[in-house]
Amino acid sequence: MPDAARKPDRNARLSAGDWALGALEMIAELGVAGLAVEPLARRLGVTKGSFYWHFPSRDALLRAALERWEQSELEEVFARLEGIEDPRERLRELFRRVAHEARSHIIYSELLKALDHPVVQPVMERVSKRRLDYLQLAFRQIGMGRQEAIHRARLTYSAYVGFLQLSLQLRQPRMSHDEFEAYVGHVMATLIPES
Repeated sequence: MPDAARKPDRNARLSAGDWALGALEMIAELGVAGLAVEPLARRLGVTKGSFYWHFPSRDALLRAALERWEQSELEEVFARLEGIEDPRERLRELFRRVAHEARSHIIYSELLKALDHPVVQPVMERVSKRRLDYLQLAFRQIGMGRQEAIHRARLTYSAYVGFLQLSLQLRQPRMSHDEFEAYVGHVMATLIPES
């Protein structure tokens, strides 16, 4: 189970990591603006005072939560792909994994809405750059020239962000499982050349 979905044990003393995970859950549900210490403390079953053992401010908690989300993405997505030798299959597996990471999509979508926040903005810049660099390298590894790989990486990332906007922010009708799987297959066939 990914870190973002694990709930802390209420009978144990909460760590800074538990607070960060709780903050990510709250961001997923209420957005960055909805992250507040007192309601989070109630949700975690502790007093607001225990928050200050770990964090001096709400922004420090937000920073810790986003660092955890960013690190989890590296471990949960990119690191697990490195064992796949065939670059096309590695890209296909990336598309499949990303397509089914619903909680991460929701958090990312909420962070897109808060790009003007000084804690959120640098994290989103790093995450976007890392994703684009990874895609560009992957397309180079399947034989594309530098400029073509840059264009394909941007197109791929734009398709991802656009789909999130349609699905989560504009609340387009939810696809059935089969329809979604067919869509993911179509995206892979369109964006990953056979040879």
